[in-house]
Amino acid sequence: KRVAMMGTELSTEERNLLSVAYKNSVGTRRRAWREVSVMEHKEADKGDEVKELIKGYRLRVEEELHGKCLDILGLLENLIPLATGAEAKVFWLKLKGDYYRYLSEAPGDKRSAYVQDAHDAYEEASKIATAELPATNEIRLGLALNFSVFYYEVFGAPDKACKLAEETYKEATKVPDGGEVDNTILVLLRDNLTLWTHDMHAQGGAVGKPPDLDGTEVQDL
Repeated sequence: KRVAMMGTELSTEERNLLSVAYKNSVGTRRRAWREVSVMEHKEADKGDEVKELIKGYRLRVEEELHGKCLDILGLLENLIPLATGAEAKVFWLKLKGDYYRYLSEAPGDKRSAYVQDAHDAYEEASKIATAELPATNEIRLGLALNFSVFYYEVFGAPDKACKLAEETYKEATKVPDGGEVDNTILVLLRDNLTLWTHDMHAQGGAVGKPPDLDGTEVQDL
């Protein structure tokens, strides 16, 4: 964190270390928040004491989650302007979209603003990635994966999620230059697309309906 505040562009290794550190910390709290939210819903008919206990824990986890997200978003405000290459710019903007997406997962007065901030960051990153990075680039693929998850889980636009996942998968698997492809991300894109297509058919083709909160989540990076 101190290195990120020094006012110089981070190396690839440094930015990966920063990303992993926050992903682990925030990921634990996101999982806990989802699980306790499901529990709160299931135990809604229990006594007030039980409900207040669960609610109190959820709010505590929520506060910690928001604090971590806002912390790295503050760092990104300094890091994004320092990025010189297309990969670095897309990497940081993707992270910005990711952490605003995490903030938007919980209800609250600022949710709409967080959703828009996430969309804008993903959109800006996508424009740079499409123009300057090959279709098989790992950072571009990871961006498309997470942007599609955002469309499906947060933005309530499953049609856009499926379109982005499908187009990204098809472009990357063409590999016209014989370059290597990150098969892990391609598998996640394919699996998500299969799940979303099935869910849309099960819901009668409903568009713009976010998935029900059931304690599960699709795959992202």
